[in-house]
Amino acid sequence: MDFNMKKLASDAGIFFTRAVQFTEEKFGQAEKTELDAHFETLLARADSTKNWTERILRQTEVLLQPNPSARVEEFLYEKLDRKVPSRVTNGELLAQYMAEAASELGATTPYGKTLLKVSEAEKRLGAAERDFIHTASVSFLTPLRNFLEGDWKTISKERRLLQNRRLDLDACKARLKKAKAAEAKATAEQELRVAQTEFDRQAEVTRLLLEGISSTHVNHLRCLHEFVKSQTTYYAQCYRHMLDLQKQLGSSQGAIFPGTFVGTTEPASPPLSTTSPTTAAATMPVVPTVAGLAAPGEAALCLEEVAPPASGTRKARVLYDYEAADSSELALLADELITVYSLPGMDPDWLIGERGNKKGKVPVTYLELLS
Repeated sequence: MDFNMKKLASDAGIFFTRAVQFTEEKFGQAEKTELDAHFETLLARADSTKNWTERILRQTEVLLQPNPSARVEEFLYEKLDRKVPSRVTNGELLAQYMAEAASELGATTPYGKTLLKVSEAEKRLGAAERDFIHTASVSFLTPLRNFLEGDWKTISKERRLLQNRRLDLDACKARLKKAKAAEAKATAEQELRVAQTEFDRQAEVTRLLLEGISSTHVNHLRCLHEFVKSQTTYYAQCYRHMLDLQKQLGSSQGAIFPGTFVGTTEPASPPLSTTSPTTAAATMPVVPTVAGLAAPGEAALCLEEVAPPASGTRKARVLYDYEAADSSELALLADELITVYSLPGMDPDWLIGERGNKKGKVPVTYLELLS
C-alpha cells in the first residue's frame, strides 16, 4: 500500500512538472527543445499520410456502400467481432422484382420475356458488384484500416512518450538554471543527463517508426494497384453483361416491333446444292460486294463504290463510341447521327453506315434506329 501511494505521489509530481513546463512554454516563459528539421519533416509526412488515408478509406467505403445506415451496421458488426450478414445488392433486388413482375404479368408475353432477360442481366450485375465489393475490401480497405489501427496507433503512442521526455528534459534544464547551491546544481546536472539520455533514446525510436512511413506508402501503392485492377474487372464484366443483354433485346426487337431493323425485301436465293450452276447464275441477284463480306476468292469492292439502295436507308443515333477495327468499318462517336442501310447477304449484326463522304460497316448494337 505504501509503495502504491509513493508511486502515485511520484507520478502526480511528474505530471505536475510537465504541466507547468508545457504552460510556461505556451506563454513564452520557458525555453523549448526543438527537433531537427528532418525530424519535423518526418512528422509532417506522417500526419499527412494518416489524414489522407482516413479520407480515402471513408470515401471508398461510401463508394462501395452508399447507404450510411448499412455502413454503420457493418461497422458495429466489425467492432463486436461478428460476421457481417450477407446483403442483397441493389442489382440483385431489381432482378428479383423484375422476375416477380414477369411471373405475374405473363412470362410468355413480349413484356414478360423482356423482363426476364433484363432480370437475368441485373442479377449478373449484382453478383459482379458483390465480388467487386469483397475484393476491394480485402485488397484495399483492410490494409488501410490495419495501418490506422496498428502502425499509426504505435506511432502516436511513441510520439506522446517523446513529448513527455522532451518536457522532462526542458524542466531539468530550467531547474539547472535556477539552481544556486553546488549540491543543487550537481543534482540538477545528474537529472539533466538522465533526461537527455531518455529523450535521445525515445527520439531515435520515434524516428525509426516515422521513417517506416515510406514502407507504408509502398504497401498502399500496391493496394491501390489491386483496387484499380478489381474496379477494371468489375466494369468490364458490367460492360459485357449489358452488351450481351443489348444483343438479346436487339435480336427480339424486330419481331416485336416490325421495321425496327433494316433488312432486305428481296427473296432469298435458292440453295446452291439444289441449283445447277447455269440456273444459279440466272436466278441469283447480282449484288455489290463490300469489304469484309466478299465470298472466298472474290476481290472486295471499295465501300465508296457501293451505292445505297433506292429505299431502306434510315437515320440512326450512335449509343457508344466505337473504334473501327479496320478500313472496312466506320468509327463512331456517341450521340452522332448517321445514315444506315443493309445489303443483301450482310450479317444481320452489321449495317452500312454513312457520314458525309465516309462509309463503313457499323455494329447494330451500337445504334438506335430513328426512322
